[in-house]
Amino acid sequence: MRNRKLISYLVPLFISTGLIGCTTVGPDYTIPENATINKPEAAEPFAAAEENVYRQEPLPEHWWKLYDDPVLTSLIEKALVANTDLRVASANLARARAMLEEVEMGTIPTVDVSVQPKFGRNSAGTNGSRNDRYADRWINDSGVNISYQVDLFGKIARGIEAASADTEAAQAAYDLARVTIAADTAKAYADACSSAYRIGIAEHSAELQKQFLETTTQLTRAGRGTAMDISRASAQHETLRAAIPPLQAQQKLALYRLAVLTGELPNTLVGTVGQCKTPPRLSRPIPVGDGAALLRRRPDIRQAERTLASASARIGVATADLYPNIVLGLSGGMTSWFSQFGDTNTFRWGIGPLISWTLPDTGTARSRIKQAEAEHQAAFARFDATVLNALRETESALTSYARELDRNAALKAARDQSALANDQAHRLYRHGRIDFLSTLDSERTLAADESAYAASTAKLVEDQISVFLALGGGWEQNGVQEPAEKQ
Repeated sequence: MRNRKLISYLVPLFISTGLIGCTTVGPDYTIPENATINKPEAAEPFAAAEENVYRQEPLPEHWWKLYDDPVLTSLIEKALVANTDLRVASANLARARAMLEEVEMGTIPTVDVSVQPKFGRNSAGTNGSRNDRYADRWINDSGVNISYQVDLFGKIARGIEAASADTEAAQAAYDLARVTIAADTAKAYADACSSAYRIGIAEHSAELQKQFLETTTQLTRAGRGTAMDISRASAQHETLRAAIPPLQAQQKLALYRLAVLTGELPNTLVGTVGQCKTPPRLSRPIPVGDGAALLRRRPDIRQAERTLASASARIGVATADLYPNIVLGLSGGMTSWFSQFGDTNTFRWGIGPLISWTLPDTGTARSRIKQAEAEHQAAFARFDATVLNALRETESALTSYARELDRNAALKAARDQSALANDQAHRLYRHGRIDFLSTLDSERTLAADESAYAASTAKLVEDQISVFLALGGGWEQNGVQEPAEKQ
């Protein structure tokens, strides 16, 4: 009867305590109204996208397929599985998920079970018969303790909120790694192919100069030139040949970089992808969307926003330390000689709250609140900076690509005119209508224009990929499970 009466007093206390636990201190998270991402101008179409080289269409999930290059597609797909940086991001994501699980465990009761059999005797000062005090025998002491922390002011809830935001930020970091790896792989592949293309141009220019050297030698032997003409033609030939080794080195370095990006040893792709001779070409104009789509798509913006949400929740975690911490406990057990195991008078139990509160010294807690608020302000500033940087990168990439297209067209026209002038100069030189230096100058001009046009063509592909990187595409999973979940 006495136990029932005690329980009748405690149950209402526990129920009321649980109801009070609905209170959650700290700010409820929302994106600040004055955040850059909320400005209408941030969601407008890109100013640099008004060029005819772009389309106001959504960016496809796998932008590299716009090149219609099966080799490029296979390399990027391989990199998105085997790249070591992506494996690191995957491990970080798995760690964040495990930390969230740990925090969520605070919402369920903890159970401790103890069993302590031992052999010995009680001291002379204990109660019991003389035989019990001095007898050596087995003693049993076992019990169960159940405890539950009442989230009176939402400390656990805010902790879960912060850990959830951290997990989502880690997911965004993983997605950002995918974006970067896809772009880096495409750039390495384009660099390898463009280097081979430029090597072909340089070899062609050297071959033309070699033919001019042979013509000059023949004409000199026929009395229409001097040894100096041969020396100058030979020097020009060697100069053009000297441009080839750096390009060959650039091609090898690109192939080494590409191999490592795809998780292979450096020399693995030299004999396969190294056969590529022309840079990849887009099958249609670049679809770019608008600012609103960019702000939704870029993983680094999502990562910064989730970091801001986590910082907001941690203010609540710090604020909760100003208030009492209550743990409800229920314990039961049995202590007896083995010979008395199971006897009614050997059982024990207890129930009640454990209340802890640091009072009146709250200086440490208030200091932690100020730290959390300062971190929130820093996270807010980083969030704004990320949005501004994303818009700047995109506008810059769109502008650079459009202007490089103009430059490439002008260089192509110059190359074509130089080729025509060089052909005319050769014919006139063979018939004695112009001098050697004029012909040599036309050779130099053609070689320089060929090289500049080839370099610009290579840069066009690099600028295209920079546009795709700035637009933030390529992280989409299409329902495929991330490696971090395949543990």
